[in-house]
Amino acid sequence: MMLKSVTRGSARWQTAGMAVVFLAPMLAGRSVAWGLDAHEAARQVDQHLAKEMFGGSEGTPHDPLPRADDQTFLRRATLDLVGHSPSPEEITTFVLDSAPNKRGQAVERLLANPQFGENWARYWRDVIFYRRSEDRALLAAPAAVKMLSDAFNKDPHWDKIARQFITAKGDVREHGATALIMAQMANAEDTTAEISRIFLGIQIQCAQCHNHPTDRWKREQFHELAAFFPRIAVRPLKKGEDRSFEVVSMDRPKGKKDDKKPKRGNLEHHMPDLKHPEQEGKVMKPVFFVTGQHLQTGASDHDRRETIADWITSGRDHWFATAFVNRMWSELVGRGFYEPVDDIGPDRTCSAPHTLDYLAEHFAGEHYNVKWLMRTITATEAYQRQSRTRYEAEQAPFAASCSQRLRGDQLFNSLAEVLELDETLPPDAKGKPRGAFAGPRGQMNQTFGYDPSTRRDEVAGSIPQALFLMNGPALNRALNGRQPSTSLGRLLAETKDDKGVVEDLYLRSVGRDANDGEIKTCLEHVQSVGNRAEAFEDILWALLNSTEFLNRH
Repeated sequence: MMLKSVTRGSARWQTAGMAVVFLAPMLAGRSVAWGLDAHEAARQVDQHLAKEMFGGSEGTPHDPLPRADDQTFLRRATLDLVGHSPSPEEITTFVLDSAPNKRGQAVERLLANPQFGENWARYWRDVIFYRRSEDRALLAAPAAVKMLSDAFNKDPHWDKIARQFITAKGDVREHGATALIMAQMANAEDTTAEISRIFLGIQIQCAQCHNHPTDRWKREQFHELAAFFPRIAVRPLKKGEDRSFEVVSMDRPKGKKDDKKPKRGNLEHHMPDLKHPEQEGKVMKPVFFVTGQHLQTGASDHDRRETIADWITSGRDHWFATAFVNRMWSELVGRGFYEPVDDIGPDRTCSAPHTLDYLAEHFAGEHYNVKWLMRTITATEAYQRQSRTRYEAEQAPFAASCSQRLRGDQLFNSLAEVLELDETLPPDAKGKPRGAFAGPRGQMNQTFGYDPSTRRDEVAGSIPQALFLMNGPALNRALNGRQPSTSLGRLLAETKDDKGVVEDLYLRSVGRDANDGEIKTCLEHVQSVGNRAEAFEDILWALLNSTEFLNRH
């Protein structure tokens, strides 16, 4: 069979028939100095981008925008890393700080904040559960958030986290890593599709019924990957009065001893015969479609899932590192090198392949350390630039940071910061914690949440969202300026200077100083209304309903 080579950026690919093998930089004769300082890595990333996107010199038609000011940067980084807006005190302290490396120091403080793990745990909860097969899967969501929060705060290595998801077993209320399998109710085909999409960025499910229409993957390759997962199952679990589900290995047939086949399910994966769907179909050998590595049929569930977890995270192919870097770059900068973030591959177009290769290689060399990657991206000029709307015809990609709508959790956190909302929920009738989407935060997520894998220019506001912010009873109570128990009521009681109140509200809500025109307009409104509390309720209401508050810039 003829061997073909294809060049993608600085990486070399070889294809032989259906198999695609990535030659790692070490094998290609390139040496990479691992342990690279994040700020040096950021400088190199900016240099790669300058060459690929901006012509490498000033005066090109696509000059990048200058740096955002300190207030914008702090709000952006705080929302991105810990999921809420900075306080007025944090903003003032940061702006007055004269240290040349204060942005890097701010990032370090945010990375050390326990809310970092919680914020990104909720992000990945949404990635996993927005494409759930049924709502019962949400039983696993609280444990998933707990497991991911601990992982991102204590041992933030993406390969270890991925392995836990791929190999998980046990009670879904107790073992958060079962979330991905539970979300698909252990269906082999659906689990296969999600593992490929989330950890490799490849939509191989498009090859389930036919060869991929726009990529090189074949139908056989999808079902060879599915052959790693036929022996997982989700079954009901009862402990006393508590009901749950557990992910289990199914290595024995479920039938009578004299049955030749199990009554439910198969121990091997069969590719359906499209011409004869009534027949069982071809038994598939477990093969990893990216590298061609394979197992024999008959292997246990433990061996299959441990092996595919090893192969996906080994670094022999580059898709694992590339998928995560591309997704995090998109989440932080506002646009990915590939878009959508979960549809990448050798037949997709990368906007800056050399830059992505460089960042993915060093991320792998840093043992997939998530905080190292966050440190690096936030230190780039690409991240720190002024923002614009996602697509402007005259701008090259990454010439500006892209504004993006807040996720449901980020929006709730920001409202809680401004209005001092209490999200503490009493336990249920049995004394157990409430479900994943109970209470004010749950209502916010149901109304404002979206699939994080969706292109951000496709995420739009809705009438229920507008009504929630305009007329929601809980928000209206919290906006009451005549009650000393609300944050606005206390601010009005403590600050008699109306200009000072306006300045404070702007810092609290949109994270910046009000300009002269805004101050003038607000003060005129206070005077025209004639009721101080009512006027400032209007002003704060308008700020919380503004595009500036609802988006991260």
